[in-house]
Amino acid sequence: MSPTPTDRLPREGEAPEPGSSTSLVQASGTPSRRTTGTAERTTGSAAAAPREGTRGTAEVRRPVPHPRTAPDAAGSGAGGPAVREDAAEGAPAAPRRARRLPSGRRRPALYLAAALVGALGVAASTTVGPAAQAETAASVSRSVSVAEQLGIQSGPAAAIPDAVATERLGDLAASRAQRETEQAVAAQAQAEADRLAAEAAAAAAAEAARPKIAAPVDGGRLTSRFGPRWGRLHAGIDIAAPMGTPERAVADGVVLEAGPASGYGLVVYVQHANGDVTVYGHMSEILVTPGQVVKAGDTIALLGNRGQSTGPHLHLEVRVGGLDGPPIDPLPWLRERGLEL
Repeated sequence: MSPTPTDRLPREGEAPEPGSSTSLVQASGTPSRRTTGTAERTTGSAAAAPREGTRGTAEVRRPVPHPRTAPDAAGSGAGGPAVREDAAEGAPAAPRRARRLPSGRRRPALYLAAALVGALGVAASTTVGPAAQAETAASVSRSVSVAEQLGIQSGPAAAIPDAVATERLGDLAASRAQRETEQAVAAQAQAEADRLAAEAAAAAAAEAARPKIAAPVDGGRLTSRFGPRWGRLHAGIDIAAPMGTPERAVADGVVLEAGPASGYGLVVYVQHANGDVTVYGHMSEILVTPGQVVKAGDTIALLGNRGQSTGPHLHLEVRVGGLDGPPIDPLPWLRERGLEL
């Protein structure tokens, strides 16, 4: 764009034309943005260092054309607008704002950079490959050498003779038979142990369920109590029942004596854990022996009518502290242990 007459700078000694930007600046006292920027570009260097041999006039620089206007300047002869360069008159060209190149022009550079990075990666992998292969070969050779030092033969094993193979098979069969025998013995021993354990458990359960006190005669009838009778002490109680009715130990104990006795006909003495002794008389048959351990409810004799007796019955006494201890009433003693007659 060629400068208009109003934008022309006045020459030395010439007054500014009325209505021009210079006269407006001088009149208002405030330089415009366009005029000030152009003047600084065109006159800054001339004010700093004037050339020798000049008469004091400032050097005028040519304005740098915008890249968009360079083809227009070259083709000004074809009718397009040309940039007017009048160094003598010093008319500055209007400054233009620099524009950023569109992003589409940068893509070829990015593609080129990506291609270079890929080429470098391929070259690196090609370079590292032989080294890795050499290292693998070295490790294999070291493994082989260690195996040789340990005496491990890598070649095919030699075939063994048929006789040796048959002997080894025989040994294997014998070893298998021995193992089977041992397993059978172990299984039998385990079965026996299981049986004994089961019997012990059953016995323990039966012992826990067994009563600790028992009636001396099942279905008997109390006919005489402890106390004076016929002018003398009746030292026990009488329980009537049919002949041959089983007589049982009233508690756990040990048989002290068993046999004939004066007045009792046949008699059995059983001592218990607290030292007391129970006495059983008039039975028809004794089924225990001295020293035998009995439990509550075990049959010790069969009911009878021997000795000083008026009918089949069991005469039961309790002596405190031993065979020669004083007799007490058996009913309270049995009641304390949970038996009521």
